[in-house]
Amino acid sequence: MKALVTGASGFIGRRLAMALARRGDEVACLVRPTSDTRPLQVLPVKLVQGDLGRPESLVSAVEGMDWVFHLAGVIQAVDGPAFEAVNTLGTQNLVQACLQSFPRPKRFVFVSSIAAAGPNPPGKPLTEVDEPRPISAYGRSKLAAERVVLEAGTGMAVTVVRPPNVLGPGSKELEGAARLLRKRLSPALGDGRPRTSLIDVDDLVSALILAAENPRSAGQTYFVTDGRAYAWTEIAAAVAEEFGGHRFNIKVPFGAQLLAARLAEAAARLTGRPPRLTQEIVRAARDHSWVYDGSKIERELGFRPEFGMRDSVRRAAEELRSAGQGRPGQEKGA
Repeated sequence: MKALVTGASGFIGRRLAMALARRGDEVACLVRPTSDTRPLQVLPVKLVQGDLGRPESLVSAVEGMDWVFHLAGVIQAVDGPAFEAVNTLGTQNLVQACLQSFPRPKRFVFVSSIAAAGPNPPGKPLTEVDEPRPISAYGRSKLAAERVVLEAGTGMAVTVVRPPNVLGPGSKELEGAARLLRKRLSPALGDGRPRTSLIDVDDLVSALILAAENPRSAGQTYFVTDGRAYAWTEIAAAVAEEFGGHRFNIKVPFGAQLLAARLAEAAARLTGRPPRLTQEIVRAARDHSWVYDGSKIERELGFRPEFGMRDSVRRAAEELRSAGQGRPGQEKGA
């Protein structure tokens, strides 16, 4: 198949492009002139320049494609309009380019987020039929993008996939945790109750390809999880075990995390650069539960996750160690 991947320079997009190329598909990756394409240059893929904010650059990119996987977006922005400009309007521009092309793509797969659905009520994992209630500007922009995609379902086959937190080789979150552990710092997260669903990056990639292949997925929205709910403390313990340094870490309390987020937001207002940490992010882990029922994609498309959380953390740690980033106290090449 001929497949276009947007966001291919990111964590999930690169793994998807790699998997498609290994299948023998003809893969094109939409990149901006400013994109870091070094991770893609080792893959047998074609780089196509385009910008979601410039509709005229997208029509030629989607022309002749069988599948379009739309992963590009922003998870950090200075304000709500900045999220909407990329996540919502950018998606709208890409969808319109697909509808204007001839022939149109056979399948448009949009990678959304659990943030579009919002947190689940206590004791009840959310399903795809539950009313979305996003609590962040990012989530609202992704939900609006979902609606754009689904409305286009009368003109081409579309599918929406909502992954939770994604772990595995290449995870920036796990790399960040490793850096904190090297500094003997460990954020205090959660209260021991299961509060989040997870998915391994390669399991997510398998689900995306299933969604593109299977006619039954047209017009559908799917949560994709590994079937378990995890406590943040359980995840933190697994990360500490794999990356080391768990005996003498300094716990960073919630108040200190919140203060750091406020300072990051203040700096963002002064510089115009998106903050890496926000009060929304800090509170989301403490005050809300993010658990979802992923059985629909298993029933309808035959999806079966291969990896659990500990598998994902171990695989990420092995990749970092192979790259020379060892346990806390070790420097690259040590």
